Amino acid sequence: QVTVVESGGGLVQLGGSLKLSCSISVNVFSLYFMGWYRQAPGKEREPVATMRAGGTTNYPPTVQGRFTISRDRGKNTLDLQMTRLRSEDTGVYYCYAEIQRRDYGGDWEYDEYWGQGTQVTVSV
Repeated sequence: QVTVVESGGGLVQLGGSLKLSCSISVNVFSLYFMGWYRQAPGKEREPVATMRAGGTTNYPPTVQGRFTISRDRGKNTLDLQMTRLRSEDTGVYYCYAEIQRRDYGGDWEYDEYWGQGTQVTVSV
């Protein structure tokens, strides 16, 4: 069983910065797909930063230029650096990890794992 644990959330002032880390029990460089998602109060969960195995990243316009997703080889973490935080960035942030593997028939299977989430609150 793969474990995914987020850390680094908390209260931050408007315009401030915060770094989230996600500790995953498998090599983060072996993941097929990974990312950070957030769920604001009363809203659905949405992606804020994703990364493919080759390192290609993707961000929605709302965070482009402010958030950066990266992998730390030494710590084996998936990190999210957030800058110039806005009130609308408030929410629970979840780490997501996807593993590609072969099943017994030789077909590709994709296993998905989520962390429990970490709260980020941007104070105005």
